[in-house]
Amino acid sequence: MSNQQIDVQIMGQSYILGCPEGGKERLLGAVRKVDEAMCKIRDAGKIKARDRIAVLAALNLAFEQSEVPAASEKDSTSPQTAADVSPDTQAKLAQLLQRLDQVIEQDGQLL
Repeated sequence: MSNQQIDVQIMGQSYILGCPEGGKERLLGAVRKVDEAMCKIRDAGKIKARDRIAVLAALNLAFEQSEVPAASEKDSTSPQTAADVSPDTQAKLAQLLQRLDQVIEQDGQLL
């Protein structure tokens, strides 16, 4: 399985991300969610530092995701929850988050 690189924009900042074969649409969907969450926080005007906006957006998205398992208990046809994700996928997500952290740390600029 080969990885391709895609160029994306999150909150006006360009990022080059590694993308596994067949995962482009899912990754672009995740990028859209992150971009929307970060722009919403930025547009509220109370927080200016990109790294703080990223942390708050990550917490909001993680909180939303944590609500999914409770809903799936009621409906056995629901999609996979975070607990059902394979260790390989969890490792890839951790690597992606680490790369994003490094880019945000290197940026170090205020909006």
